[in-house]
Amino acid sequence: MQRQLLQFLAIMYLVLAQLHVRGIAADRAIQRQRMVAEEIEAAGVTAPRVLNAMRTTPRHEFVPKGFQEQAYYDAALPIGDNQTISPPFVVAYMTQELDPQPTDRVLEIGTGSGYQAAVLSPLVKEVYSIEIVKRLGRRAERTIHRLGYENVHVRTGDGYLGWPEAAPFDKIIVTCSPEEIPAPLVEQLKEGGRMIIPVGERYQQNLIRVSKREGKLHREPLRATLFVPMTGTAEQARQVLPDSSRPQITNGSFEEVISRADTERPLPASWHYLRQVQVAIDEASAPHGKNFLRFTNTTSGRASRALQGLAIDGRRVSAVMLSAQVRGKNLQNGPTSQQRPAVLITFYDQRRAAIDNQKLGSWEGTFDWRPVTAKLRVPPAAREAIVRLGLLGGTGRLDVDSLTLRAVELDEDQ
Repeated sequence: MQRQLLQFLAIMYLVLAQLHVRGIAADRAIQRQRMVAEEIEAAGVTAPRVLNAMRTTPRHEFVPKGFQEQAYYDAALPIGDNQTISPPFVVAYMTQELDPQPTDRVLEIGTGSGYQAAVLSPLVKEVYSIEIVKRLGRRAERTIHRLGYENVHVRTGDGYLGWPEAAPFDKIIVTCSPEEIPAPLVEQLKEGGRMIIPVGERYQQNLIRVSKREGKLHREPLRATLFVPMTGTAEQARQVLPDSSRPQITNGSFEEVISRADTERPLPASWHYLRQVQVAIDEASAPHGKNFLRFTNTTSGRASRALQGLAIDGRRVSAVMLSAQVRGKNLQNGPTSQQRPAVLITFYDQRRAAIDNQKLGSWEGTFDWRPVTAKLRVPPAAREAIVRLGLLGGTGRLDVDSLTLRAVELDEDQ
């Protein structure tokens, strides 16, 4: 009798365990559906095949267990070795711009977690993916094989040298940012092929679409973006490096824009992860120049923002002065204390872990243009920062112009 009871309990345990696993899988599927609807489709990605790949690729499998509950947020998450997994929107947007076709052979540079390669897997014939960090490359390869992506091939090595023995490629996608397009990748791209690559300085990068016609590259700027600093000789050989002792905002007057033929309005240069924001061109109204940023939101809790990254060393900078011109109409807070119209600075340590937030704002109601300023303490452990401005989950209309940031002494008078 006791033996039968133990067998029964063992069977029940297995049944409950399976139900638990199925329940988790169902929850993850719901989270993916919500992620695609709220963070990807709402932000402008429309390609049906790409959206379906984002709905079915288990992003939580590509992040460390401690971050799996955050896997379906539109955020970069650390994966070790000072690297991150790209936010879902960035992956979806780059995949859409790549225009993947079922017959394509694609080269991906910067494997990282393996997530981008997994998204590409059902969309193309073959994916060849290279990661320079051996530990990440080996882990990504194990994950890819465990999940059954049989048409994805992973190796470790210098991605900017490409994969000569598998070349040429119909498409190339680069998920780390060099100063210029590496020559081997140009050589390994087929005639008529397409490459999506972020290029530029460490914190000032533009995502561009490159096509190869008659042996020449034709470039089209897409939007500003931000990828974490790379690993290897390409990063060490950068000609232009940020000065972490003199942090500053780039294009804080929003006069510099990126114009594209397929968009009605220009995008602000040097600002990325844009949500419900546009460059307003109104010389008579703007406090400086002719442009300013306008954030508009009617749904409480919904993202409305613009972001910019910068280098800052808390050992050398004890405080910063953040200033702007702002104007508001019917501004209201969002559902949480964090969701308020403001300018927010998030500081990160050398591991790229968030360690502190400082804020200029928040603002409520209706008011005309007015100057705002705040002195903000910089944590000694800070090595990087992200500036976030906008409604940030609040509602109404917020206009921002003349955003500046400069290093000051902690005891300097405002």
